[in-house]
Amino acid sequence: MRKLLLFFSLFVAYSMHSQDYFPTDSGVKTTENTTFAFTNATIYVTHDKVVKKGTLLIKDGKVLSIGKSVKIPEGTKTIDLSGKTIYPSFIDIYSDFGIAKPERQPRSRNRTAQYEPTREGYYWNDHIRPETNPIADFKFDDKQAKSFIDAGFGVVNTHFNDGIVQGNGLLIALNPNSSDAYRIIDTKSAQYLSFNKSAKSTQAYPSSKMGAMALLRQVYNDADWYAKGNMKNKDLSLEAFNANKNLNQIFETSNVLDALRADKVGDEFGVQYTIVGSGKEFERISDIKATNASFIIPINFSDAFDVSNPLLAQHISLSDMRRWNQEPSNLSVLSKNGVNFALTTHSLKSVGAFHKNLQKAIKYGFDKEKALAALTTIPATIIDNTTVGNLNTGSYANFIITSGDVFDPKTTIHENWIQGGKNIVNDMDIKDITGDYMLTVNDENYELTITGKGAKQTGAINKDGKKVNAKFSYADDWVTITLNEDTKYTRMLGKVINASNVMQGDAFDTKGDKTSWSASKKIVETKTNKRPSRRGGGRTEEALTVVPVSYPNIGFGNYTQPKTETILVKNVTVWTSEDEGILENTDVLLKNGKIAKIGVNLSASGATVVDGTGKHLTAGIIDEHSHIAASSINEGAQNSSAEVTIEDVIDPNDINIYRNLSGGTTTSQILHGSANPIGGRSAIIKLKWGENAEDMIYDNSPKFIKFALGENVKQSRSTNGTRFPQTRMGVEQVFTDYFTRAHEYDALKKSGKPYRIDAEMETLVEILHGDRHISCHSYVQSEINMLMNVADKMGFKINTFTHILEGYKVADKMKDRNIGASTFSDWWAYKYEVNDAIPFNAAIMHDVGLTVAINSDDREMSRRLNQEAAKTIKYGGMTELEAWKMVTINPAKLLHLDERVGSIKVGKDADVVLWSDHPMSIYAKVEKTIIEGKVFFDRQEDIKKREAIKLERSKLINMMSKEKTSGAKTQAPRKRRDIEFHCDTEI
Repeated sequence: MRKLLLFFSLFVAYSMHSQDYFPTDSGVKTTENTTFAFTNATIYVTHDKVVKKGTLLIKDGKVLSIGKSVKIPEGTKTIDLSGKTIYPSFIDIYSDFGIAKPERQPRSRNRTAQYEPTREGYYWNDHIRPETNPIADFKFDDKQAKSFIDAGFGVVNTHFNDGIVQGNGLLIALNPNSSDAYRIIDTKSAQYLSFNKSAKSTQAYPSSKMGAMALLRQVYNDADWYAKGNMKNKDLSLEAFNANKNLNQIFETSNVLDALRADKVGDEFGVQYTIVGSGKEFERISDIKATNASFIIPINFSDAFDVSNPLLAQHISLSDMRRWNQEPSNLSVLSKNGVNFALTTHSLKSVGAFHKNLQKAIKYGFDKEKALAALTTIPATIIDNTTVGNLNTGSYANFIITSGDVFDPKTTIHENWIQGGKNIVNDMDIKDITGDYMLTVNDENYELTITGKGAKQTGAINKDGKKVNAKFSYADDWVTITLNEDTKYTRMLGKVINASNVMQGDAFDTKGDKTSWSASKKIVETKTNKRPSRRGGGRTEEALTVVPVSYPNIGFGNYTQPKTETILVKNVTVWTSEDEGILENTDVLLKNGKIAKIGVNLSASGATVVDGTGKHLTAGIIDEHSHIAASSINEGAQNSSAEVTIEDVIDPNDINIYRNLSGGTTTSQILHGSANPIGGRSAIIKLKWGENAEDMIYDNSPKFIKFALGENVKQSRSTNGTRFPQTRMGVEQVFTDYFTRAHEYDALKKSGKPYRIDAEMETLVEILHGDRHISCHSYVQSEINMLMNVADKMGFKINTFTHILEGYKVADKMKDRNIGASTFSDWWAYKYEVNDAIPFNAAIMHDVGLTVAINSDDREMSRRLNQEAAKTIKYGGMTELEAWKMVTINPAKLLHLDERVGSIKVGKDADVVLWSDHPMSIYAKVEKTIIEGKVFFDRQEDIKKREAIKLERSKLINMMSKEKTSGAKTQAPRKRRDIEFHCDTEI
């Protein structure tokens, strides 16, 4: 009989939502009355439009009417909701609901890399998959749907989360009593993108974030070329990409920097992405606001760390500690800064945690009205659908019925109606009996505490402050309790009376003797001075403490950005790195970010005066070859990666920026690695600690690119390298082939005929025109000669040979071609191809007449390039001034920046360093590092920062300890992984 009833209910449910034009052969075709009126409720039509004691009239799954005086048609099912509140059901517009996660393709057993695509008729890169339409793979997941429904969601925007371009999405109503014919609201709700490769392919390219960005740019260019009918072949991927271009473009990112990078790519092609954020937008809120993008924000807050073990706790980074404390304020910060955003359950392990986290965010200042907007009207607007997220006439009848304020922890969600179908979450007829009670049975007193909601209300019993082994249940208005006290059992059965304040009934002891029991709710005194705030979670007993955000948001970050100052350094020894040499007892005035005056007895109104007596002032050190401050270094999946640029992946949060400043370095060229013969474009940055990535990059920066020779590019030590070239002969052919193609590409551009924009070729043409300069990783004399000969033959110029440890063998040939050298001071014998390296290399090349610089290629060495320069005095007898030029004016010349930086000269940028002693002494310490008149490092401030970090760590550890003792969930301490980038780092 039970199976029959189940079948009948399912049949009725299916009949309700079967297509009305389908024939009925199983019985008489009937039409069910689907008109409902919900009366006397507080109704939120939208987040900011409320009807008190109103009526909501729905029919056939849509809103028919809403207001205070709605005419209710005859035959309507009327439901009195006095004391209840109706809200539009929530929308999650970033989900993979009903879509199976793709299985990652295994690597081949011989571990050879896959360089070619696996598909025909599609784009040349497997990670571009705009043709993906998840409708074929969609399967309604009842279990997952219930978790969404219980949390108040009625609609999800789902997609196949796989690849860089992932295809379109589906807008799904979470209606478990319907079919996909009704549940699928929109089959093309958005196009999705990310920086992540597809799990369905092992194609090697791209192997880096900058490679993903370059690939995405090429897709936009190729899609335009295809749309104009210029491709001979059919490309289903580009066709789909063009077909989806008018959809909302939703871009998933995993951190704040990636959000800014995605927006940068979109801006280049006139596309405004909706960006899936990370929940850490507060760390760069001004930059986030400047994107003008709408965001989809997860609220997956970090757990406190278990800091009970001091030895383990010391490994937790300050930034991770801060994030635990600051993350709950993210929604408030975004809202107060006018950023438009929707909320998502994305990244939560359980949808059930959503309300708890949102309530926490409200306690941290997030406005409740804006919270409702972020779950209803804003997501609906983002996906351009007016039929969801509101209860306007004609919209879907998607709404929740609650006991009160939906964001109040005490509120119960009773029902979630989706497309006019009722889903019971917590039965409205079940009384709320939660609270603290005094329980009396057998002349003994106990404390009964009931928590939970609806049918899930549970009880715990204590006596004299100790927990009693007991079982509690509440169903159909009956309360059952069993006490187990040292084999003494007491069974109780009773009912709730007096509006849930009193329970009473019969009790039976171990012998079966009957007695009575009762429980009375304790009266909690309320304080009138604690009124709940409409705009937040109300006052709490203890003020919430959020530590301030620094820039970057790690130890040694700046709470306020340095400002350009007028600075007068008096009576200092000035190392000019110019013909004037070293000037004793000299004054230097820095004004408006420039070196304004150099002389004696200078004065300036309002200037900050610095006593330089006994100290030395130099130009800021310039590192011609560095790999700090970047999120990736190599794009090695192709033998040429001229299309990528390090400028895309500058990481302003790298602590090595600050450490380099403490060593006097003010400018660095962040070079691509040496994974391939033709590498990526470089970024030349000023180490403006605390500023964003774009502001660190030089204005009108000279254009550079990394080339490489030797063991790295032919994959001598690779375990799976099969990419061409595999020999030094092959390296030569790569250069010849690519520049032959570049000449052909240039000729086509100049012909006026249509041409396909190729970012790789565009870069090589810049080299041919002298608009981009080559810095080439090099070691062995034969290869250096080879590249010089190829350059002569193909008509391009080499700017700098970097490393160049056999430069002393070919210095004369380099001089003939006006090629500079950037080398190490005394590195040798660390791999086979440097066996002939000698520490006298720099001095010999200098004596031949080359412009020679000493570089670091190492985050540690770059903080003490002053000492590396000093080594040339020992190895080769360089003068102090010429040695110092190797880390100041000489690298400036190699980088074509010598008119702006590299020496102390009137009119140049005020990038200077004040040293405590002779700048090449091992005892010298940097006292101030100044860039464009802003003090980015100060020794005394550094000492204060160290003490502040100690105090802040202690404060946060105490807060986490309190979190643990209060019973909150904690996570084990972990040490943040720190990647040290070198030429051969494979990301």
